[in-house]
Amino acid sequence: MSAKLDRLKEIDAQLTKFSTISELLYWDMRTIMPDGGFDAHSDAMDYIETESFRLSTSDELYKLLQDLSEPGEWDQLDDMWKFNVKTMREEQERRRRIPEEVFRRAVAISTASERAWEEAKEASDFSIFAPHLEKQIEITKEIKSYTHPDMEIYDSLLDDYEKGMDSATVDRIFSELRDGLIPLVHEILAAKQPDDSKFNRKYDIEAEKKVQKLLLTYIGFDWSRGTTAESEHPFTLDLVPTDVRVTNHFREDNAIDPMFSAIHEGGHAIFEQNVDPRYGATPAGGCDYLGIHESQSRFLENILGRNINFWKPIYADVQKLQPEFADVSLEEFAAEINHVRASMIRTAADEVTYCLHVILRYEVEKAIFREGVPVSELPALWNRKMEEYLGIVPANDAEGILQDMHWSDGSFGYFPTYLLGSIYDGMFLEAMEADLGPIDPILAEGRIGEIRAWLTDKIHRHGNTRRPKEVLAAVCGREATAEPLLRYFRKKYSEYYHL
Repeated sequence: MSAKLDRLKEIDAQLTKFSTISELLYWDMRTIMPDGGFDAHSDAMDYIETESFRLSTSDELYKLLQDLSEPGEWDQLDDMWKFNVKTMREEQERRRRIPEEVFRRAVAISTASERAWEEAKEASDFSIFAPHLEKQIEITKEIKSYTHPDMEIYDSLLDDYEKGMDSATVDRIFSELRDGLIPLVHEILAAKQPDDSKFNRKYDIEAEKKVQKLLLTYIGFDWSRGTTAESEHPFTLDLVPTDVRVTNHFREDNAIDPMFSAIHEGGHAIFEQNVDPRYGATPAGGCDYLGIHESQSRFLENILGRNINFWKPIYADVQKLQPEFADVSLEEFAAEINHVRASMIRTAADEVTYCLHVILRYEVEKAIFREGVPVSELPALWNRKMEEYLGIVPANDAEGILQDMHWSDGSFGYFPTYLLGSIYDGMFLEAMEADLGPIDPILAEGRIGEIRAWLTDKIHRHGNTRRPKEVLAAVCGREATAEPLLRYFRKKYSEYYHL
C-alpha cells in the first residue's frame, strides 16, 4: 500500500470524525436540546463544519487526489479505492470553488433557518420563516454559481440528490405518472369509502412506542447498531455504519401514522446497516443517491407495509401492545391503511395521492428557481396547486407550506427523490417477483427476511458504488418508467374499491 493512500485514509477518517460530530449536534438539536442550548450548539456546528470544509478543500488533499489519479498510483488501487479517489476528487473540485466566507454564511443561515421553521410551524405563521427562506434561496443560488457554473441551477440541485438526474427526465416520468394517476384518483374518491369511525379515538403514546419497536425489529433493524428518538419531523441519520439513528413523531389522535413513519425510517436505516462492511465510512459506504435511498424506505412502507399480508404474522402482537386496536379486525385495519383520501399532509398521505403531493413540491421548486416567484407568493401558489391536484385548500400555513422541514436546511431538489423512489419501487417489485415469485405468500408466512435478503443483495450491499441509472439497469434491465407503479396502483386499488 502506498504512503499516499495511507495518508488519504487518515484524512478520510478525520473527515468522518468531523461528520459524526456535526450529525450528533444536529441529532441533539432536533431531539432533546433545550431552547437555551441553541446558541452554543450553533457555534459548535459552525466550528465543526468550517474545520471539515477546510480539510476537505485543503491543498494537501488536492495534491494527494491528483497524485493518486496518476497511472502509477491509480493502477495499484483496488476497485473500492478507485471509486473513493474519483468521488472525493470530483467533490473537492466543486467545494474548492466555494469561498470559505460563503460556506460559513451558508451554515449559519441553515442553522437559524431550521429553528425559525420550527417556530413558524408551531405558530402556523409563514411570515416568521419567510425571511429565512429568502436567505436560503439566495445562498443556494450563490453556492451553485461556484460549484456548477455551467449547469442550469435546478438541474444542478436535482443532480446533488440523484446523480445523473435532470428535470427533462423527471418531467417525462412525472408526467407519465400524473396522466395515469389523476383519473384513477378520481375513480377511487368517487367509489364507496371504507368506514373509518373506529380510528377516531385517543391513543396511548407509550403504546405507540412499543409498536414502533416491534415493527423495527420485525423488518430487520439491528438494535446493536441503531437507536431511536422523537422529533418534530421523522428522519434518519447514518453517523457511521455501526450507529444509525431514526426518529419518529407520536400523536394521541393517530397511531397509524407513527407506525408507517417507523417502517419508512426503518427502511432507510436497514439500507445503511446492510451496506458491505468493507466500505466502512468511506465514500463508497452509505448511499448519497436519495431516489434510490427513498425507494428502499418507501418499498418497506408501502409495497410491503400496506399489504395486508405483511401484518398477518404480527397483527395480534400489535393489538396486544396497542389495545385501542383490540376491536379492529385485520381486514378493517388493512382497509384503513389503504384508504385513499385527499389530505393536507404529505407524510400522512396514502401511497396514491402522495405522488401528487411530491409533484406539487417539484413544481413549486421549479417556480422558485426558474420563474423567480417571490417567497411572499409561495403560500398562495402552494394552495392553488393543492386545490388543482387534490381539490382541497389548507386552512393554515402549518398544514400547508410549512409542513415540511426540507427548505429550512436548503434541501432544494430533495422532494422529487421521494417520488422517484416510489417509481423505482414499481420496477423493483416486478423484478423481485420475477425472482422470488409473488410476495403475498412470502409476507403471509412471515418470511420477510427473504425479501430483505433480496434487497440487500440487489441494492443495499452496493452502497454508493452504483449510480441510480446503473442500479435500475442491474436490477430491472431498463430505464426509469412509471408504468410498473401505475400497474401496481391499478391492480391493488381496483380490488380494494371494486372499480
